[in-house]
Amino acid sequence: MELKKPYYAVIFTNLRTSGDDGYAKMAEEMEELARKQPGFLDFESARDGLGISISYWESLEAIANWKAQIDHKEAQKKGIQKWYSWYKVRVCRVEREYEFNK
Repeated sequence: MELKKPYYAVIFTNLRTSGDDGYAKMAEEMEELARKQPGFLDFESARDGLGISISYWESLEAIANWKAQIDHKEAQKKGIQKWYSWYKVRVCRVEREYEFNK
């Protein structure tokens, strides 16, 4: 999918604690909720030990609103309390992109 540039990417890199303890359900709910937020563009995620989730947004304001969304704030709190042993968030402006597809 080609997104109108520039746009923003929030890169959430993390290491999980052991066990699920409601994580999978919450992750699914948060993706669903994010997709309904004004300014949301897309989402990608992968995990092989290290987890990387990238959400794409139209503006820094949309990102700030998502970070402050009440249900998302509760998920962030639970993440710190029980689901992550480490994480890092990066917010980036995307000016260009390209891809290969065979």
